Amino acid sequence: MRIAVLALQGAFAEHRKMLQTLGVESFEVRQAVDWEQPKDGLILPGGESTVQSKLLKELYLLDALRQDICNGLPVFGTCAGLILLAQHVENDVRERLGTMHITVKRNAYGRQTGSFFTEDNFAGQTIPMSFIRAPYISEVENDVEVLSTVDGHIVAAQQGCQLVTAFHPELLTDTTVHRHFLSIVKETKID
Repeated sequence: MRIAVLALQGAFAEHRKMLQTLGVESFEVRQAVDWEQPKDGLILPGGESTVQSKLLKELYLLDALRQDICNGLPVFGTCAGLILLAQHVENDVRERLGTMHITVKRNAYGRQTGSFFTEDNFAGQTIPMSFIRAPYISEVENDVEVLSTVDGHIVAAQQGCQLVTAFHPELLTDTTVHRHFLSIVKETKID
């Protein structure tokens, strides 16, 4: 198994470290030529969604990523990655990947000082969750499964082989969310 990690900005190194801990090979995607490498899945890290979206367009990666995701490439987006995958973002009309049938509220918990840590349920397991200038999902369509809510807000969801979290599992030592993504990749992989 080989996972591509978008490495334009944000917490990509932490995702790669988590994958390494789980014994999974990964590589960084910084330009269009990187995207041409063989891959079984993609991780979109947390960071600044507006910067990442702008760079995806400038580096001619946006359409290529969108096409592969629409064709069934498993993808996991954390925080900014969640925003990039959202079909709708409240009060934001900028172009993004837009492959997941969700509506997102950006910076829903306020500025950096609104960041917090909690433990809550993710797909039936209690896990630690770190929220940093986090969004949340305000609406989901029928084909989206809600995996986690915190204080009444949706913070993790899955649509087919697309997984998103508003929190940052890559910044902690718990591997539950990454293992969940890797199980999606294994189920999707065609040998």
